[in-house]
Formats: sequence, structure tokens, C-alpha cells
Amino acid sequence: MFDYHVHSSFSEDSPTPLAEMVEAAYALGLSEVAITDHYDPEYANRTMPFDLDFVAYDRALSDLSEAYKGKIKIVKGIELGLQKKVLVHCSEIVKNYNYDFILGSFHCAENKELYGGDFFKGRSIKQAYRDFYTYVYDCLLLYKDYSVLAHFNIIDRYTTAIPENAAYMDIIESTLKMMIEDGKGIEINTSSFRYGMGSRMTPSLEILRLYKSLGGTIITAGSDAHFPRDLGYKLDYIKDFLKSEGFDYLTTFDHLIPIQNKV
Repeated sequence: MFDYHVHSSFSEDSPTPLAEMVEAAYALGLSEVAITDHYDPEYANRTMPFDLDFVAYDRALSDLSEAYKGKIKIVKGIELGLQKKVLVHCSEIVKNYNYDFILGSFHCAENKELYGGDFFKGRSIKQAYRDFYTYVYDCLLLYKDYSVLAHFNIIDRYTTAIPENAAYMDIIESTLKMMIEDGKGIEINTSSFRYGMGSRMTPSLEILRLYKSLGGTIITAGSDAHFPRDLGYKLDYIKDFLKSEGFDYLTTFDHLIPIQNKV
């Protein structure tokens, strides 16, 4: 079993030491764990800087990879918070370190934080969705230094209502087509079950099926764990779910190269 979205205390929002998270992953019986700690430069809420000590992070991942060699594969990853104003900077950062896996994510849009509702202020829900997905498209048109787009429909987590698909699915379709052409993938992020989103998965079923119909095949699965108790959450369910939706493979990465594993 692979968990491809995991955080430690190198992330602003996790209290768990990296060594403790890796030991918990090993104890759980995971064959691979992708450590994807946050780097979200110029995050809209400056009380949560989401900075990253790259040198210490790199050293810790290397040391633990050696210590657990032959026991569990530690995938050297990072989660980049993308905004238009930091895209060039993010490209420079990832080229300085030999990552295996890069999650691209959007926690902010138009210099506004999704968490807390700032992004939604002064616009209708429908307009907020169109604006958010347009912002994602515009960024990914310019930025290609990522492996997989994390929690595609993260906006669903923070909205008070979800508009009809017709309000924004055209933009999502254009985004998915571009991502597939660029050789990028999407993740199934099981935190949606922990956040009480009901049947609204991340990505939504509509987005996942659209991705497949367009020819998308690169899919990772991650718990988005910030605590050991959440490692591997519902990943067995996801393997069965992917089979039921006609997907043949679950993707892992090594030195940014996707590897397809039969589900």
C-alpha cells in the first residue's frame, strides 16, 4: 500500500516529528510513503507562513531513507502551494533538490485564503467557483514543475454550497486536457472522508470520471495525514474504488518518473 500525501512537523500545520511519522508508516505495513511537507510561499495568512527549512528537510529525508532501507521506501516529496506571484520561485526551488514527487496545490487564489472564507467574500458561490478554477487553469498554463495536482476540488471543503456542475466544469475540462497533455496526474485525497464531506470525494466523482474519459491514467492516493493516526486512511477502499471505476493502475514515483502499479 502506498500513501502519497503525508506531512510532518516540517509543515506549519503538523506537530508530528518526521521520524515518528515514518516509523508509524512502517509499523502500518506501508510499502511506500511520500513525505510531502508544505512549502506555500507568500501564503495569504501571514500568521501561518508555511515556510520550509529545505536543508534540514533534505537531510532528514536522506537519513531516514538510509535507516529504513529495505523496510519501507521513503519517497522524497514536497507540496508546493501555487500562486501566480510565486511560480518562478517554485521552479527555482524544486530544481535545487532531487525530489521524487511534487504535489502542486492551491490553498489560496487571487492572494486570498480559501480557509476562513476570504476568497468567497464579495462574490456569489457560482462566481467563486468559476474564478477559482480559472485561477488554477491560468497558473498551470504557466507552471509545469509538478507531478500531480493535489486535492483538485479543495474549494468544496470551504464553501457553504456547491453550485451545479455546469457553472464550472468547462474550465475543469480544459484544465484536465492540459494536464494530460503535460503528463501530469491527479490524486485521490482521502481526507475528504475525515472532513465530513459525505459522498463528495476529492476529486469529485464527476472530475475523476471526466479525467478518465479524457485519457488520464496517472493517479496517486494519499491520506493527507498530519498525525500518525491518519496514515493510510481508506487507501484499501480507494484501490477497490478505482477498480470499480475502470482504472487499472495506481501511480507511484521515483525521481519524478511515474510508475504504474496494477490495482
